Amino acid sequence: MTNALRFPAADPRTAATHFAAELAFEADPDDVHRDLRNGTTAGYVLVETRAPEAFAQARIPGAINLPYRDLPDELDLDPDLVYICYCESFQCNAATKGALALSERGYRVKRLSGGITAWREAGYPIESDEVTGSGVSKVACHC
Repeated sequence: MTNALRFPAADPRTAATHFAAELAFEADPDDVHRDLRNGTTAGYVLVETRAPEAFAQARIPGAINLPYRDLPDELDLDPDLVYICYCESFQCNAATKGALALSERGYRVKRLSGGITAWREAGYPIESDEVTGSGVSKVACHC
């Protein structure tokens, strides 16, 4: 028996349910980039959940900064929008903590896969209080 099939694959219906549920929680950087490039971001807002220092250093264009550590109980956000949270990378869970906090306050959320690190590694543009551009250099987390 192969290692890859030591645990049998789920039946197609179960697999479809699982993967649809997974996609309900995650947004892909490529999809978000296409939306930004095409001006079709209606329905969602990108949310940087790291500290303001990290947001100032590098952020995805158009993102707002809602540091998960400082989220107030009451927020003045549109309840009809989806808030796509991101942080540093797969190694950081600030986006998960931010998405949890926003969902506990009644907002619909997703998490951006790979955070700003995956975004930059794909060569997508970033904004900064200092410069605007692209690249793959490491961004300090400040979480």
